[in-house]
Amino acid sequence: MTKRIHFISIGGAVMHNMAIALHKKGYIITGSDDEIYEPAKSRLAKYGILPTEIGWNTQNIHSDLDAVILGMHAKADNPEIAAAKQIGLKIYSFPEYMYEQTKEKKRIIVGGSHGKTTTTAMILHVLNHYQKKFDYLVGSQLEGFETMVGFLEDSDLAVFEGDEYLTSALDLRPKFHVYQAEIGIITGIAWDHINVFPTYENYCNQFKIFAEALPENGALIYCESDPEVKRLVAEWNIKARKIPYSTPQFEVHNGIVDMEFEKEKYQLKVFGTHNLQNMMAALYACKEAGINGEEFMEAISSFKGTAKRLETLKETADSIIYRDFAHAPSKLKATVNAVRELYPERKMIAVYELHTYSSLNKAFLPHYTGSMDLADFKAVLFSKHALEMKKMPMLNEEEVALGFGDETLAFSNKNELRNWIEKNYTGKENLLLMSSGTFDGMSLEF
Repeated sequence: MTKRIHFISIGGAVMHNMAIALHKKGYIITGSDDEIYEPAKSRLAKYGILPTEIGWNTQNIHSDLDAVILGMHAKADNPEIAAAKQIGLKIYSFPEYMYEQTKEKKRIIVGGSHGKTTTTAMILHVLNHYQKKFDYLVGSQLEGFETMVGFLEDSDLAVFEGDEYLTSALDLRPKFHVYQAEIGIITGIAWDHINVFPTYENYCNQFKIFAEALPENGALIYCESDPEVKRLVAEWNIKARKIPYSTPQFEVHNGIVDMEFEKEKYQLKVFGTHNLQNMMAALYACKEAGINGEEFMEAISSFKGTAKRLETLKETADSIIYRDFAHAPSKLKATVNAVRELYPERKMIAVYELHTYSSLNKAFLPHYTGSMDLADFKAVLFSKHALEMKKMPMLNEEEVALGFGDETLAFSNKNELRNWIEKNYTGKENLLLMSSGTFDGMSLEF
């Protein structure tokens, strides 16, 4: 019998991808949301599952539904949630339903404060290269994959990006706890989401729970090059096999990364110490999926990266303009350092937008100190409107600049920032634009 599923908050990045994936599996999908933006709007319309009206409507909830899937955007007082509870329908968060779809399969879950999307993408790229069958969840659009979520009836493997953020308004567990990993990865630990995890100890404890829940026949793949990860893993009571990885040996020549693996040389399209660490995590994960090291290296050589992760917007003989999703201090530093590593002689302009709750928190700003030190010109943008919308205390340019230090300039006006970039960018520098937002709508064409 065909399942009928209703999505509350269907317009979310992952939610609309899951809705499409289940629709393609043959399920009957309906949904609702109070706002749906592109590309979700067009993609849902393409498959005939775009809501006809914007807003919540209790008539969407009826006893013919097999389940309701709840997105993080929906609040606990949502009227459709109340209606579903009253009827007695099963309500899943999307992580719970990802588990429900894959509970009989081997689950590889990629966790960590940074590098999750890239590591997951690398694993999927290699599995896809060898035409393996798998279910998946990844936080970015990937080349060769129509959706960010995929389900197959006849697969016995699932690979998920394991976000540590909360599951839903009704379930305050981190998402990566809900997936119940058999193979777990921790790429690195650096305090993030301070609006949810108020202390560093509380944040680290989420990874402890993740690691200690791995079964005896499972494995924890972890980055021993990260001193915090190495220290914490040694302290935790882990039943699973422990598989450490570190930065591989590599050389950079004229913007090309050469890496030696088992006496063979490979040229890679990704660069930066952090991405090569991510690659080693993916290598060990793929070994758990039955792919050997030589096979992995052959396939990963064609991996170009993911959307918005050190994505090249423009390239000339003398300059590259990159866009990157970096937002936490550790991500910012890794991205700046990667570009410096690849082009040590070329001047670099690094521009960052404060966008998340953590980054816009005055008390958190000192964590960014030194994160862009290797850039020659440094600027930070924050929007006073964004602070008002998030109902957060106002910041001023002086305290933001002080938080970053080392001659960083702060701007609260996107036009003034753009003028500063145009003044310093002559076409002979690398320009690095980092944000999980949109730079307040500023054009990124230079």
